[in-house]
Amino acid sequence: MPLAEELHRLHNDIPDLEVLFVDDGSKDQTWARITEARDRFNTVHGLHYSPNRGQSHAMLVGLNLAAGDVLVTIDGDMQNNPADIPRMLEELKGADAVCGFRAKRKDTWARRVGSRLANRVRNWATHDGIRDTGCSLKVFRKTCVADLPAVEGVHRFMPAYFTLNGRSIKELAVDHRARTMGASKYTNMKRLPRTIFDLFGFVWYRKRYLAKLEASRITRA
Repeated sequence: MPLAEELHRLHNDIPDLEVLFVDDGSKDQTWARITEARDRFNTVHGLHYSPNRGQSHAMLVGLNLAAGDVLVTIDGDMQNNPADIPRMLEELKGADAVCGFRAKRKDTWARRVGSRLANRVRNWATHDGIRDTGCSLKVFRKTCVADLPAVEGVHRFMPAYFTLNGRSIKELAVDHRARTMGASKYTNMKRLPRTIFDLFGFVWYRKRYLAKLEASRITRA
């Protein structure tokens, strides 16, 4: 498992490194590859469950079961470079979260344009100011996990939920590699309806959160 090997190499820079792969009820050989990596590298652990429950559920399961005080999220498609993680950990000093942004994306023109438009719409609705929320490479403190509600689509709006809860966020340019493994399950048109639905869900959540916050400030004379 190439990603496991790349992450394991960080052990010298991150002595207490724990790599946690989550298999979201896949029907291919994902779990077999994870168990092979676990047997090969002492930093690697795996979680498996069924049936498939979606990316948000898988992410929240991993984040809640991770042992560290600082957490990192990264997709398994090898497009993000694990070598960026030590730089992000350094940048985390004085902040609650660091979000990577793909300065030189190795994606198709259509995917880059679609992502740029999606980020503009998200920023207009969420006010988080993050330029590339679709970049999976993020580093943040374990306390931030409490900001993430257990709802489908939360993985698309992590910085927005962090911002809503007053977290300080930095951004850092990270490497982006051409896809060489697997195939993306998302296309612009396939992802659009779900993203719009999740965006409305976040707006609804924010209104309720702010109303509750305002009510907590009211005092009776």
